[in-house]
Amino acid sequence: MLSTGLPQGAVPKLERPGPLRDRVYEALLELITTRALSPGQHLVESELAGHLGVSRQPVREALQRLNTEGWVDLRPAQGAFVHEPTEAEADQLLTVRTLLEAEAARLAALNADSAGIDALDEIVALGLRAVASDDVDEAVALNARFHAKIMELAGNAVLAELAAQVGRRVRWYHTPVARQRGGKSWAEHRDLITAIVNRDERLAERLMREHTEHTRRSYLEQAKS
Repeated sequence: MLSTGLPQGAVPKLERPGPLRDRVYEALLELITTRALSPGQHLVESELAGHLGVSRQPVREALQRLNTEGWVDLRPAQGAFVHEPTEAEADQLLTVRTLLEAEAARLAALNADSAGIDALDEIVALGLRAVASDDVDEAVALNARFHAKIMELAGNAVLAELAAQVGRRVRWYHTPVARQRGGKSWAEHRDLITAIVNRDERLAERLMREHTEHTRRSYLEQAKS
């Protein structure tokens, strides 16, 4: 275990090319969204710089950007801390997610082709395998991939852009309940694929609404416990 609480192997490699500050930002954001850096955790510039193999300056710049975007809280005389989302923040974001993804599912039922359906089936198979092996990180990543594919199949660029803005935060909120949702979440994905295959846009919309609502309620229930 590293001194900042990062699991061994959790620190992503900084991809090249691109400005160093952007690569450090992406690395820290990935650590936050996967909860390798947990809500409320103190972020020490020197330690993060050491883990990432960079100087403190790009880390400082990345933390300032993450603060502006609401991922990190900068507290005077205390330093930087991973933001702790309030119940209201989670409820609002996951409610918006439900609206966006329900519409995406409806459009996907109208527009999806056979290749898209095959891609969804493949993701579900991988997701079930991840659940069976209790690989929560992989299950969360595949869940995000499944929903992104639905959004792609919807064929609405504006909708996809809006969904992308909340997608990473959705992953942040989904991670704590991924094990609890487990195979049930992937069974719901299968039902949704069936509705899309049958071109039943209203059923697809309803199933996605129910699916995302289950995640929202699970997160809020866990947050209260």
